[in-house]
Amino acid sequence: MFMTPYVKRANSVATFNPFRDLEELERDFFGDNSLEAFKTDIRDDGDAFILEADLPGFKKEDIHIDLQDGGLTISAQRHSEYEQKDKKGNYLRKERAYGSFTRSFDTEGIDTQNIKAAFENGVLTLRLPKRQQPTPISRRLEIE
Repeated sequence: MFMTPYVKRANSVATFNPFRDLEELERDFFGDNSLEAFKTDIRDDGDAFILEADLPGFKKEDIHIDLQDGGLTISAQRHSEYEQKDKKGNYLRKERAYGSFTRSFDTEGIDTQNIKAAFENGVLTLRLPKRQQPTPISRRLEIE
């Protein structure tokens, strides 16, 4: 078939990888759900955590960040502009996923009032400042 992705394999015992074969079997049976939960990186930047979420192909207005009940939820929705063409059968293969994608994170220890968000080149970046821990006050008591 024209324009169909493939994996070139060598028929050799030296290239046999049972784990790859099991992953392919799982993907073929259950479908490829790699976009259902988009990928994120979180790093500690000292006074804040930096969360970067890969959301290629999304528009800024299709991404929503909600805070509720001690959690932060990032959701994104991608709409298919080609649903009519799909029904007519004009595609040889369609791999781009459309629909809703969601990830949730615990915000315990985060100053939720000062979270900042930016979206550039398909990457959503959140700056999650750490909640300041109260400094313990110590003093010496006088004995009466």
